[in-house]
Amino acid sequence: MEANTRKPGHLPAAFLTPGSSSFLDFLGEHSPELLPGNRALPAVKGAVELPHGTTIVAAVFDSGVVLAGDRRATMGNVIAQRDIEKVFPADEYSAVGIAGTAGLAVEMVKLFQLELEHYEKIEGATLSLEGKANRLSTMIRGNLAMAMQGLAVVPLFAGYDTDRAKGRIFSYDITGGRTEEVNFATTGSGSVFARGALKKLHRRDQTEQQTVTAVIQALYDAADDDSATGGPDLTRQIFPIVTVITEDGFRRLEESDVAAIARSVLDGRLEHPDGPQAEVL
Repeated sequence: MEANTRKPGHLPAAFLTPGSSSFLDFLGEHSPELLPGNRALPAVKGAVELPHGTTIVAAVFDSGVVLAGDRRATMGNVIAQRDIEKVFPADEYSAVGIAGTAGLAVEMVKLFQLELEHYEKIEGATLSLEGKANRLSTMIRGNLAMAMQGLAVVPLFAGYDTDRAKGRIFSYDITGGRTEEVNFATTGSGSVFARGALKKLHRRDQTEQQTVTAVIQALYDAADDDSATGGPDLTRQIFPIVTVITEDGFRRLEESDVAAIARSVLDGRLEHPDGPQAEVL
């Protein structure tokens, strides 16, 4: 922050000046160099290999929405990390899953969390789910210059809309373009395979348990066909991160519960390696 003449124990003048309720606007005005998209990258020759997060999936059900992600981060053809966390609460009623440049994505999530908290403290009320989705879109757009240099972040945003009393999902492109997904959405390197699985397995009238199972099946299919996506690792006891958001708020499933479902999925694959068989109509 730029220097401020102030008495000891008093906040700098910038913190006492009326302005926008957006922390991003505040940071952009007083310390724009701290925004991820404004950082100058060092000159390098050739491609730079950085850890990347891979597959994120989301699906709605009658009472809310499930958002989940695998645990693998890759760096080229190397597994950079086997237990990375890619799904985070944004606030009490929403969550974000990250795919893309891992370090930059985690930093963006933390900034997004701070943005929502700052708005609530300044305005004395929470943003609507639509408003939260718009704020995230603005953040992604601000990272466009970095994305064009190969440091892209492509999240999935999901939450429970307290005004409409239902779960909703928003997907993005690298320009910040936002799309609301009706039933389910996927992003990351294994997204095509996960989406194909959900097209067969997902229904809006499923229970929470059935939706969680369908999401884990989709992540398994993504790992089965995409080397950058990590499947359940029984040896190391590493399982997907699964979160549920309902009218009661954000909840991360206990690892023991996810492990039990993942083991049941694996047991089923011993009999049907390609997954659950379609019902004959």
